[in-house]
Amino acid sequence: MNSPSLYLWIALAPLVGALVAGLFGTGFLYRSISRRAAHLITIAGVAFSFLGSLIVLFQVLGGHTFNGTVYTWNMIGSVTVQVGFLIDSLSALMMVVVTSVSLMVHIYTIGYMADDPGYQRFFSYISLFTFSMLMLVMANNMMQLFFGWEAVGLVSYLLIGFWYTRPTAVFANLKAFLVNRVGGFGFILGIGLLFAYSGSLDYAEVFGQADDMAGITFPGTQWQMLTVACISVFVGAMGKSAQVPLHTWLPDSMEGPTPISALIHAATMVTAGIFMVARFSPVYEHSATALSLMIVIGAIGALFLGILGVVQDDIKRVVAYSTLSQLGYMTVALGASAYSVAIFHLMTHAFFKALLFLGAGSVIIGMHHDQDIRNMGGLKKQMPITWITFLLGTLALVGTPFFAGFYSKEHIIAAAGHADVWGASFAHFCVVIGVFVSSLYSFRLYFLVFHGTPRYEVSESHSAPKESPWVVTFPLVMLAIASVITGAWFVNPLLFDGFFDGAIAVQEKHIAMAAMAQDWQGWVAYGLHGFMTLPFWLAVAGFLVAWYGYLLNPAFPVAVRERLVFINRVLDNKYYADWFNEEVVARLGRGLGHGLWKGGDQGIIDGLIVNGSARVVGIVASLSRRLQSGYIYHYAFAMILGMIVLLTFFVLTVL
Repeated sequence: MNSPSLYLWIALAPLVGALVAGLFGTGFLYRSISRRAAHLITIAGVAFSFLGSLIVLFQVLGGHTFNGTVYTWNMIGSVTVQVGFLIDSLSALMMVVVTSVSLMVHIYTIGYMADDPGYQRFFSYISLFTFSMLMLVMANNMMQLFFGWEAVGLVSYLLIGFWYTRPTAVFANLKAFLVNRVGGFGFILGIGLLFAYSGSLDYAEVFGQADDMAGITFPGTQWQMLTVACISVFVGAMGKSAQVPLHTWLPDSMEGPTPISALIHAATMVTAGIFMVARFSPVYEHSATALSLMIVIGAIGALFLGILGVVQDDIKRVVAYSTLSQLGYMTVALGASAYSVAIFHLMTHAFFKALLFLGAGSVIIGMHHDQDIRNMGGLKKQMPITWITFLLGTLALVGTPFFAGFYSKEHIIAAAGHADVWGASFAHFCVVIGVFVSSLYSFRLYFLVFHGTPRYEVSESHSAPKESPWVVTFPLVMLAIASVITGAWFVNPLLFDGFFDGAIAVQEKHIAMAAMAQDWQGWVAYGLHGFMTLPFWLAVAGFLVAWYGYLLNPAFPVAVRERLVFINRVLDNKYYADWFNEEVVARLGRGLGHGLWKGGDQGIIDGLIVNGSARVVGIVASLSRRLQSGYIYHYAFAMILGMIVLLTFFVLTVL
């Protein structure tokens, strides 16, 4: 099979599985696919894509890349709208990450959704989601990127609201859809600007003109056109990757089933914005303003959204706020022009965050779908595999030396320290303090769930928690292995051996990557040095505070909450971001909509244009009908009068 055909089948295999399971397993056309057949077909499709992605990655490592068209959809003048693939180191790595995590989620779903009546529908959705994400990361043009971007958003809407009989799920998916429409508006404006000034939708042609476009100012202003385009595109990334202030949809999306929480919030949808900015690095390198905005926005999310995880009691929401914080770390790396570090953390985060979400789901199964961590405790003995894998994921998340998250997270902190854009010092402070915060909420969750005195009740209807079946624990073990080894394994190739050469562009004036390369002495030396750094001891401090407060002296956090009433109220209300959106933005929107409806629709369109013209016609008709008397001498008089008027006009014109 030649490479273009392989690329096409990698993308289409999940789509085929989604169509078969969706059309023939849900009764949409005919219910001829059983539950077992639905998961076997969809898993086979994603497994094929995963194996194909591994082959593609090895081909890229061997120097084989591809940038070409597989289908021409339309011609608009001289502009070709096409389906094409760009296969380079960036897209190949993303393909492996997306398909590997998706495969684990598919297998996990067999156990988690075993009793759900929408079993086939769920498998159809997650396979369709995988197809959409592959089309996004494999695209070689902005039109296909936009298709994948919107398709991912649509399927996430369906998945977040999968249990559509629950009002909270309907509210959550509508909220996600609307917030992402704000981001999507900025995104389409950005790519529209790039298209307008480059005359092309193709990445290679657009990026090739970046130097020329850097000298163009936005009409009517002194702003650099590329800055406007880059910020607009980044607004799209803010929505999809849940950056402040467009982050509020992500915690509420926990209303969806746990497998999709892992798929959306680990390796796929929320990291689409990170990937997109890295792909557009040749353009972003020309805008210091856009880079500064990114590093500040990312820093705010890395620290302040992570703090919200400390006060959450829902096991999935704690992990969700952790995702928001880690996405902030990735955005800081993008703002520091350390794009390869951002993608590296994207990869390691995909594994340990998927592990934590799926581990949380395993706990939820054992707890008979109770998600409140205050009702748990002591699950280490009952669920040993879930316990040890969850612990490994936690150690990776907090940046324990030699674990995957350590290598990517430490390099983000270093990149912020070396960055030469405005806001870098603030970002460096936030990502360093964020280490303590992430350790605190992570070990708080770990201790409350797996250690201490059991706080759950055992009755005839609720038996004691027990370990989940192998289809649930197998993905946990695989992801735990990846969470331990991938950092040490990939740090040198991805960051310092030129893996992303040709896929990611960094100008020499941005020195973060070069400065880190000078200090690099190998993964072993870096790991050993990690035990002597400030971030490590901040992580230890977070561990000790959580251990003391939630195991040794549970009265301590209660006393702190009572003494910090105002701060606690602010945190419980999530900095009032939802209140602002609902009470200010939504009210303004409703007021504007009501004004446009009353004044514009009813007043101008209906009242003046439609009904007004009808009234004018009616008045003219009522007057003109009086001239229709039926007397011949009236008509003769009108004709004579008309002739006099015409002759008078003619004479005056001639004279």
